[in-house]
Amino acid sequence: MFGSKKGKQERLEQYSELLGEADLSQAELARRLGVPRSTVMRDLAELDDQGVLIEENEEGRMRLSLRWWQ
Repeated sequence: MFGSKKGKQERLEQYSELLGEADLSQAELARRLGVPRSTVMRDLAELDDQGVLIEENEEGRMRLSLRWWQ
């Protein structure tokens, strides 16, 4: 088995920290987290399923959404 559930959960928590500090692209997230871009894409979909609101601007950079009422 590759990775661990604990490692994945820790990585998912890092997204909030990273995207709360700066607007980042998927490639930048992958580089900072040390994972392939495909992992970032799957993780972002999972965060969306969990209700974490992430906005993407026209340049492809993402950040945590400030819209808490959805």
